[in-house]
Amino acid sequence: MLAPAWLPLLIFLFLAGAALRAPWLIYFSVAVGVVMGAAHLWAARALDGVLYRRRFRYRRGFPGESTPVSIEVENRKFLPLSWLRVEDPWPLAAAPEDAELLAPSHLQGQGQLVNAYNLRWYAQARRSLTINFQERGIFPVGPARMESGDLFGVYSRERELPNREYLTIFPRILPIDLLRPAADDPFGERPARRPLFEDPNRPMGVRPYHPEDGFRRIHWPASARTGQLQTRIFEPVTARTVVVCLDVATQERPWLGFSPALLEFMISAAATLCYQGIQNGYSVGLYSNGCLAHADQPFHIQPGRTPHHLAALLQALAGVTPYVAAPFAGFLLSALGEMPFGATLVLVTARFDASLQDTLLRLRHYRRNILLYKAGGEPPAETPGLRAIHLPFEEPAHG
Repeated sequence: MLAPAWLPLLIFLFLAGAALRAPWLIYFSVAVGVVMGAAHLWAARALDGVLYRRRFRYRRGFPGESTPVSIEVENRKFLPLSWLRVEDPWPLAAAPEDAELLAPSHLQGQGQLVNAYNLRWYAQARRSLTINFQERGIFPVGPARMESGDLFGVYSRERELPNREYLTIFPRILPIDLLRPAADDPFGERPARRPLFEDPNRPMGVRPYHPEDGFRRIHWPASARTGQLQTRIFEPVTARTVVVCLDVATQERPWLGFSPALLEFMISAAATLCYQGIQNGYSVGLYSNGCLAHADQPFHIQPGRTPHHLAALLQALAGVTPYVAAPFAGFLLSALGEMPFGATLVLVTARFDASLQDTLLRLRHYRRNILLYKAGGEPPAETPGLRAIHLPFEEPAHG
């Protein structure tokens, strides 16, 4: 530890007092040295053993919901804290009910939760507040910065804690009537007890024979070539599987900007389709040409039907950004090989141009069930074999 800047001056005053036989100068230098030394050591150890914790009841929720939060600070040492100041960066999208608790910040969409404490030795303080989830996204909380010092306020020390946490706000779930699905056929297929139906006129490969396979499924030429019984695999034509494909582009030229309101509406529509699909017993997957936060590649989630899978779908939609990684038409063609055979494709987009229409006509040769949701603008042009639903949308007025 470097010597304080005042130490040479006090030594000089002490030696000067001894040389000049001035007791008051000696007493003054010693008294000031003791006080300043004690303040220096106090400040150096002030933040040792100090813990800062946030306890959220829920870290995830939907817009309009709220959750209590407990802020705890503990001093785990014999040295008391005459003052302690904690600044905790906090997202405005999950602001406390009392907006005055957040101080302004230089970062957009963020405030500072500032708390001051006075803790004795081995003491603990707790403060409670309620935060409101306001808009979709995944928002960081922290890292917190603590500042404390000595009793006299001469010195202070700062420390940044590695306690960054994240709050997830899911997209809004729209009323299902707004999406106008058919009551008996919501995703372009009828529910069935069998998870898969196959078309014997569409062979797609062979696999080793299983005892439960029918005798008519045996592929005799392949069995003769391999020396083992092989079974034909046929292309599925109907399955209780839905793949929601989200196009995050809201304009023809995404690099010129986007419509935040329209994008949120489409994400909410995709979230509603995922939620309703899981509730109705479908296996639901999610593909998008958008990117998640801190990523530069489109993402996909393979179909599943458990409540945990629904949480994963909503979590992904909460983190979708407006960055378009690939044109939607080309993205669908490139991702087709990863999608389960027989799955119903449910597309959510704000643009239906000639390129996308031609792509969907090509997809009809591989996917018999395709449902298109066109958000905003004009209704989509009629396409043979394609079921399309127009979702009217009006941009909110600015002012």
